[in-house]
Amino acid sequence: MTDPTPACCINPSILSADFVNLEAELARIANADAVHVDVMDNHFVPNLTIGLPVVERIQQISPVPLDAHLMISDVDRWAPLYADAGLASVTFHVEASNAPIKLARELRARGSKAGMALRPATPVEPYLDMLPELDMLLIMTVEPGFGGQAFLDITLPKIRRARAAIEGSGVNVAIQVDGGITEETITRAAEAGANVFVAGSAVYGMPSPAEAIDSLRAKGRLAFG
Repeated sequence: MTDPTPACCINPSILSADFVNLEAELARIANADAVHVDVMDNHFVPNLTIGLPVVERIQQISPVPLDAHLMISDVDRWAPLYADAGLASVTFHVEASNAPIKLARELRARGSKAGMALRPATPVEPYLDMLPELDMLLIMTVEPGFGGQAFLDITLPKIRRARAAIEGSGVNVAIQVDGGITEETITRAAEAGANVFVAGSAVYGMPSPAEAIDSLRAKGRLAFG
């Protein structure tokens, strides 16, 4: 069993940051629990962001741990390389993996926490037996690929079912949600059982990203559990 996950973690997404000034943008979220790095390959999702060399450089300068979300094809090959780069957490999409249990074990063996992501329409039930292999389950609350989308309330029952399964199994697995997280939707997601929140424009779109993080964390803690 892994170390307990705090009741509410805020992981700002640099997808909403100024990519020309990433070092300064990272400094603005030094009070975050981690920085969420969206890696997209224009194959698994219809968008292209950054790859391993840039992530390795971000890892070297970031004041907070890196939480990578790999929205890429051929993830069984590439995800272990992100763990080798020293990232705190590497999340792969189960829809892109041919051997998710093997991959989760490999990520842990290389020193990263293992996260597994599900698209909004992917059911959680077929993967509940995998919970002991994971440190985090990412339930997408929008379709992966682009920032700025509206939160999908249809995912709330899935979050509740996942939380019930985690508590019933006794494992320590965080539930992360990604997409449309604001000061309003974080309450609904936390009440459903999520405890790690990816926020893009709700952090970087504010005059003070640090204050936005503190406010989101307070709302999440109040609603969770």
